[in-house]
Amino acid sequence: MKKIYFLLIVSLLFTSVDLSAQNKVLKRKVAIGRFSNETQYAKSVFYDKDNDPMGKQAADILAARLASTDKFLLLERQDMDKITEEMKTNNASLKAIGADFLIIGSITEYGRKTIGTDNVFSTKKEQIVEAGVSIRLVDVSTGLIIFSGEAKGEAIAENKQVMGIGKTADFDATLSDKAISAAISKLVENIINKCMDNQWKAYFLSAEDNTFFISGGKSQGITMGDVFDVFENGKKVKNPQTGIEIELPGKKIARIKVEQTIGTNINDEISIVTFVDGNIDVTKLDKYYITEIKN
Repeated sequence: MKKIYFLLIVSLLFTSVDLSAQNKVLKRKVAIGRFSNETQYAKSVFYDKDNDPMGKQAADILAARLASTDKFLLLERQDMDKITEEMKTNNASLKAIGADFLIIGSITEYGRKTIGTDNVFSTKKEQIVEAGVSIRLVDVSTGLIIFSGEAKGEAIAENKQVMGIGKTADFDATLSDKAISAAISKLVENIINKCMDNQWKAYFLSAEDNTFFISGGKSQGITMGDVFDVFENGKKVKNPQTGIEIELPGKKIARIKVEQTIGTNINDEISIVTFVDGNIDVTKLDKYYITEIKN
């Protein structure tokens, strides 16, 4: 009987390890590059489009939603602006910055209204805010838009008085947050799915005396002992139908193992790796990318 219990415990331990490995999530790095206000609301003579409160409000709501999933690392604003600028010039440098995806959004609709009804003994007033949001998700490694969507949200506050007794209030400013949040909520699931469906990638940063450094570290979920595949970039061809240059699937050429992760935050974290099998040309590190092993 003791032997049976022992075998059962061992089996459960191995099952736990297997499940842990299967549930491992390598976090994607996301930058919210711009969230503009395309409506006329809150635009006075002194309006500054670079410091639009509604745009910042929407960006903060989206960032909070993505962060709550524990599947993403969000870049600081200075890095977001840098990525937006770099996309216009040099795609290769985006890998060094480290963003996997760039989100560009805008508030396309915004309106508020008050509806009231007066009866003999009671009055009722409803404050309604409606907001429309548009979002584009860009794969930084290719520059292609992999998701584009629009959604609308609504928030309502009700004030009611009976025989002069009840709640009265000016316009509820929190309704703006709630309406924008409701619109973004309808798009977040698609954003998450598109990001996680796309292959996680890391890149070689440097090679010195048979010591190789790759992008990413502890914050992304990389741990000592992790094993990854190394691929050589596929050939780039131009699609005659769209005129867009696309990259063909890469060729697996090696496998690496993480020996150590170093760094203090997402901006300076890197990992030290060794080769389990295969090799690369150390003079052309930008020819390769690293990804998870597919079961």
